Amino acid sequence: MDKKLYTIIIYTENIAGMLNQVTAEFTRRMMNIDTITASSSSVEGVHRYTITLWGEEESIEKVTKRIEKKVDVLKADYYVDSEIFFQEVALYKLSTPKIMENNQISRLIRHSAAHVIEVNANYTVVEMTGSTDDILELYDKFVALQCMQQFVKSGRVAVPRDSVENLTELLFDEDYKRKPTKNRE
Repeated sequence: MDKKLYTIIIYTENIAGMLNQVTAEFTRRMMNIDTITASSSSVEGVHRYTITLWGEEESIEKVTKRIEKKVDVLKADYYVDSEIFFQEVALYKLSTPKIMENNQISRLIRHSAAHVIEVNANYTVVEMTGSTDDILELYDKFVALQCMQQFVKSGRVAVPRDSVENLTELLFDEDYKRKPTKNRE
């Protein structure tokens, strides 16, 4: 079987302990979460988890269905990269003296569509929004130029390509939970 990177988007009621309940489903199946992003959604009182992990579609589908059966979960779906728009954010803390010594570093920042958000005598903080590959490529270049002090990357934020997500209608659709997870129309 072929392992792919999947993104699972889960909407839950915003109550304490939901993240633990969701992640427990992955732990039970010995599935390793790659990234997880938790946030509020466009509907008050509804929380959103965006989780990425590598796996086989059959396993991903099973865990998604299992999560969606939980009482406080409103919706859970899984996607491959071609089915969603997604971005991540990274912060790079770079040595200001190294930047001053090497013009190539500041050119690299400009050409990668990154932004300087803080500069002082010791360090410069650069922010970049983009794909995982773009973020890690810039990281590798900074490391090669020996200017990297610290690095942090967020989890993925994503929206499906296929349709407008109307969570408000979902909340009032009694038949929704009886429909299969994939290919909802």
